[in-house]
Amino acid sequence: MSSHADEKPWTFVTSHTQVLLCLAQDPETRLRDVADRVGITERAAQRIVSDLVEAGYVARTRIGRRNRYTINPTVHMRHDAQQGHPIGSLLEVLLDEQADTTTLPNTNTKRSKRTPPHSRNS
Repeated sequence: MSSHADEKPWTFVTSHTQVLLCLAQDPETRLRDVADRVGITERAAQRIVSDLVEAGYVARTRIGRRNRYTINPTVHMRHDAQQGHPIGSLLEVLLDEQADTTTLPNTNTKRSKRTPPHSRNS
């Protein structure tokens, strides 16, 4: 018996977000490794990183033969439904609590377990 989850291979998080998360977790990762982790081709990973650099979410610095990626968490998300929300807020929610916070410059917030909005007392 198969579940509904097995019928359609879709996810809540886009490939752009998955790539951004990989870069935030390991700023010196190779795009080949990003592609493997996300489940896309290396060329697709290159295209996505180019999109993220062009939009200002990521800065790419060449160090010898490798690149180092720095996330700009203050850039706002692009979709109208998330207008006014910086990408850093999303990354803080999605990144593992053990991730290196130095990959998210320009944030003055500490990562902590957040109380879900539905359980907060008003």
